[in-house]
Amino acid sequence: MKYGFFDDASREYVITTPKTPLPWINYLGNKDFFSLISNTCGGYTFYKDAKLLRLTRYRYNNVPYDNNGKYFYIKDGESIWNPGWQPTRAKLDSYECRHGLGYSRFTSSKGNVQAGVLTFVPMNDTCEISRVTLTNHDSNVKELKLFSYVEWCLWNADDDSRNFQRNLSTGEVEVVDSAIFHKTEYRERRNHYAVYSVNEKVDGFDTSRDAFLGAYNGADTPDVVVNGSCTGSMASGWSPIACHQLNVTLQPGESRSFIFVLGYIENPENEKWESYGVINKKRAWEMLDRYKTDAQVEKAFKELHEYRDHLPSI
Repeated sequence: MKYGFFDDASREYVITTPKTPLPWINYLGNKDFFSLISNTCGGYTFYKDAKLLRLTRYRYNNVPYDNNGKYFYIKDGESIWNPGWQPTRAKLDSYECRHGLGYSRFTSSKGNVQAGVLTFVPMNDTCEISRVTLTNHDSNVKELKLFSYVEWCLWNADDDSRNFQRNLSTGEVEVVDSAIFHKTEYRERRNHYAVYSVNEKVDGFDTSRDAFLGAYNGADTPDVVVNGSCTGSMASGWSPIACHQLNVTLQPGESRSFIFVLGYIENPENEKWESYGVINKKRAWEMLDRYKTDAQVEKAFKELHEYRDHLPSI
């Protein structure tokens, strides 16, 4: 069976089915910030050290393969699907993943809705950008719901997977507008936190994995997506996540894009707090402001391309 081909002109490997023998993974990153992304949107993100400064969780040796990633769910009436196929594994009308040099691009469709996802790490910031573009190819108006989902790692990836007696009581978050901040151990011993944000006003959010999934559910059938509504949960211990809900109305032929930014922020010890118990978000807001528009994202993507174009050939 053929799973894809090299596009030499674009310097991309094109994957034409999500059902590859194993996850086919691309590496994104700059000098400090890195991300692994598979052809089904599985993978994880870290800052400098994949063990000690892991932003998001990934489950090794699990069934099914490639479990946990940075997912987007699309709810179109009763139909629920992902642009990268996982984790719902719904039958798609079309699917394509293009792994390029420092970026991955997904294009898929179902029920006359097309979803495009461009994911890359910009050259000079500690963040990962995912731009989701939804297009209505139907002759009728589409009322869609878009949900993002990442599961926070409690920083030390080794400890995170086994020290449950301690870890299940440490998770902490803050939510401000469309930004979800992961601040586990920031008060006790860390000067860094993570943020996941989108450039639109959200219609709901969740930060508790239990609230998002529901009892006995996996990421393939989360309660929040099935019910079409976030619960506004605020994680305190257990397993913190970040989920945004966006209600999207698309006229026939209309497209809309949404820019999601997953980032890492460090503060000097004497600048940790903006008020009692509230983390200093100045550097986070400054970073998020650099990627609020399509033009800003295109500029950052062009800078990445230009850097790759000037790499020496082997």
